[in-house]
Amino acid sequence: MIGELVMFIFRFSFLLMFLFGSFAHADEVVNIYTSRHYESDKILYKKFENKTGIKVNYISGKGKALFERIKSEGKNSPADILITVDAANLWKVESEGFFQSIKSRKIGKTLEKRFIGPDYKWIGIAKRYRIIVFNENVKEHELKDINYEDLASDKWKNRIVIRSSSNVYNQSLIASMISHNGSSYMKKWLPGFIENFARKPQGNDRAQVMAVANGEGDIAIVNSYYLGIMLSGNSGESQLNAAKKVKVVFPNQKNRGVHVNISGAGILKYSKNYDNAVKFIEFLLEPEVQKHIVNNTFEYPIVEGVDPHPLIKELGINIIEDTIKVKKLGKLNKSAVKLMDISGWR
Repeated sequence: MIGELVMFIFRFSFLLMFLFGSFAHADEVVNIYTSRHYESDKILYKKFENKTGIKVNYISGKGKALFERIKSEGKNSPADILITVDAANLWKVESEGFFQSIKSRKIGKTLEKRFIGPDYKWIGIAKRYRIIVFNENVKEHELKDINYEDLASDKWKNRIVIRSSSNVYNQSLIASMISHNGSSYMKKWLPGFIENFARKPQGNDRAQVMAVANGEGDIAIVNSYYLGIMLSGNSGESQLNAAKKVKVVFPNQKNRGVHVNISGAGILKYSKNYDNAVKFIEFLLEPEVQKHIVNNTFEYPIVEGVDPHPLIKELGINIIEDTIKVKKLGKLNKSAVKLMDISGWR
């Protein structure tokens, strides 16, 4: 019943936009569905409009709901671009046949191949690191040269807090570890890691930082940009104070590097404004646009020559990144979820 109501609202909103001209003049618009929830993205849309004369129409929502909407609309969908987070989500849309190739030499010259999906059907627009935050209970030597793999060690018994296995960020981290270590290794590793949880997985990444700051656990695995948001003070004094209490370490710096994921975008199969969609995605990779993104979202830039926000830069510089192709995170998602489930990570 709730699902039917959601679809009715979606279809009604589309009808209103059609009647009032929001999606009129197809050759002068680009229509975006986005699960990114940043007010700063709206400024980018306006900048693109001013630069190109192409009107940007957008609808924001949860990634899963937007994808269901795209499937329901089928050939009648007005959407040209889907912007969402995590390579696994982009992979799912692609694997079900709803993206088409992005034909752009500019993108090929600008972006590293590891951030491009199969057949150029989606690309990354910003990077996120999956880092470890820790409190004063942790001795510096305990984290020296630490790897994700070390977190199954008995010394971390009852010391780790993390969100649930249903979270795609965790799924992609485990997918990357499967790629590097193999399924057999991860099948043995996961029970030991789970045994070290200080509490039942709960909350979002910011909740994990709060828990570590409050001593509910000693370390947490979180996305780097959440810490930046908290340190900026934009989320209130309590989150700012919590972020100030914790320190950061980037895992696997002596070998493959810290786990990297992305925000990304793709052009939808039934796009009516393909050329405009290509121009918009190319626009997102321009240095000034990248600078705007990272200075407002605290993500890492995905193109060379752009610095992260100063608060993020202060967490560490010259960080070694895992150079796994992010499409593998999507390809191995089902394997990761299966192993997490049979290991008892809820």
